[in-house]
Amino acid sequence: MEHVEIVEAEGHLVDSQILSKVMDRVIESGAVYEVLDFRLGRTNDEYSRLRLRVLAPTEEILQKTLEELVELGCYQAQIKDVMLKPAPMDRVVPDDFYSTTNHKTFARIDGNWLEVSRQRMDAVIIVVDGKAECRKLRDVKKGEMVVCGPLGIKIQPEFKERDRLGFAFMSNDISSERRAETAVKKVAEMMRQAKSEKGRIIIVAGPVVIHTGGTGGLSGIIRKGYVDALLAGNALAVHDVEHMLFGTSLGVDLEHGNPIEEGHKNHMRAINTINRYGSIHGAVEAGVLKSGVMYECVMNNVPFVLAGSIRDDGPLPDTEMDLIKAQELYAKSLVGARMVICLSSMLHSIGVGNMLPSWVRVVCVDINPAVVTKLSDRGSQQTVGVVTDVGTFLNLLDQQLA
Repeated sequence: MEHVEIVEAEGHLVDSQILSKVMDRVIESGAVYEVLDFRLGRTNDEYSRLRLRVLAPTEEILQKTLEELVELGCYQAQIKDVMLKPAPMDRVVPDDFYSTTNHKTFARIDGNWLEVSRQRMDAVIIVVDGKAECRKLRDVKKGEMVVCGPLGIKIQPEFKERDRLGFAFMSNDISSERRAETAVKKVAEMMRQAKSEKGRIIIVAGPVVIHTGGTGGLSGIIRKGYVDALLAGNALAVHDVEHMLFGTSLGVDLEHGNPIEEGHKNHMRAINTINRYGSIHGAVEAGVLKSGVMYECVMNNVPFVLAGSIRDDGPLPDTEMDLIKAQELYAKSLVGARMVICLSSMLHSIGVGNMLPSWVRVVCVDINPAVVTKLSDRGSQQTVGVVTDVGTFLNLLDQQLA
């Protein structure tokens, strides 16, 4: 074990199980460790501090181990600046580029730790004019300086909160065997706290919100001022308008649960009506659309983004069918978000999760536990899952916020 490096880490290392992960990762990589110093934080605010010697039989194993430890928040005691290489072409970076996580990241440049801005996962880090920022690969320009390798990178994982408004018991695993009322109360507390601190709350919703009778609940939450932006697809808006104009969703009478004659074409009639007035805003202004989720967004000045897909009928004139532009509009709406609530939309929920830094609280509500699990497994580990009917959840949440 001739190849040696000393690394350090700080944070709630025990509560968040980072300490055990660091030690396991060293062994898994084929190296060994010696704990040089460990100081345990004694209060909710005081961080624990770790100093670890890593020993490896080869330089290759040592570097592989260090790369693994960087992802857990460790950094080298003998601090070095990041390695910068120019992008050889537009949209192309050197092969050893550093790929970001969604955790707060710092880059060592000219002897100083600089916080990387616009944090998100699966991006590269560009350094320009003494500043570091995350950049999507498609946005990189030839000649821009790209951070390569893990040296000079420090990550601050989002530590498990010691006081999570009593919600921590729900974050350990995903189960339908919990009372929806309990989850609703905790989510309402989180929303009130976010608003008291002037934080932004973003709703990501699928058409199941309409199908399950959640229109009234979500409309009430918007009216109460708890929604700062709505991110969805074409279908949510179409079926919301269909419901408001014809009382159906997917041709089914939501009042009685029965399919109605020629109800299958009601969603197309809804699109046709909105087309006649040029937009959802136009239909509201004309007095044709008088209630519903989209109506409340217009009336309460809540911005919305409808991202289109290949399966969309119509689509509505408000739907953005350029995928790249829709992604950018989503990302813009998420700037400054304190809390995101995902409602029965696996596609849009995972997409939004990829855009968020890890310090943004995410609540995912779905009747299917697999949806909640997938969002967490794809890197959005701060997600708290609520397995229940989304219509019931929204109506209870509206009552709690009243």
